[in-house]
Amino acid sequence: MAMTFDPISQLDRFAASVLDSVRAPRVMPVDLFRDGDRYVLTADLPGMDPGSIDVDVDGSLLSIRAQRTGDSREGVRWLARERNAGTFLRQFTLGDGLDVDGISASYENGVLSVVIPVSERAKPRKITVESSGKREAITA
Repeated sequence: MAMTFDPISQLDRFAASVLDSVRAPRVMPVDLFRDGDRYVLTADLPGMDPGSIDVDVDGSLLSIRAQRTGDSREGVRWLARERNAGTFLRQFTLGDGLDVDGISASYENGVLSVVIPVSERAKPRKITVESSGKREAITA
């Protein structure tokens, strides 16, 4: 199969490489789900040095930041170079009812997992309602 020169895709690659030279934080894909009394956020961070990953909470703002350094081999002829280097950033506003002191994070196989527990006061609880001497439990 013969390869053809596509000037549009080459221009697209050139524009992307020029725009990528700006050191703006890049986004990372995430999944977020609730599992019982906790939320679990997973973020794709392949090839990151675990020491460069920073997860912090400031008030109600959860920030995930990571750094990937580029391959700086000299004397090689690059045929493709599509893995972005630089700073990756995602920020989330945390609502009420979360236990921000109980947040934990782990990094395995290129995936960061952040566990955000629901606070005790936000969990469903039983409230006893009395009427005419009869007691019934109602879930609140």
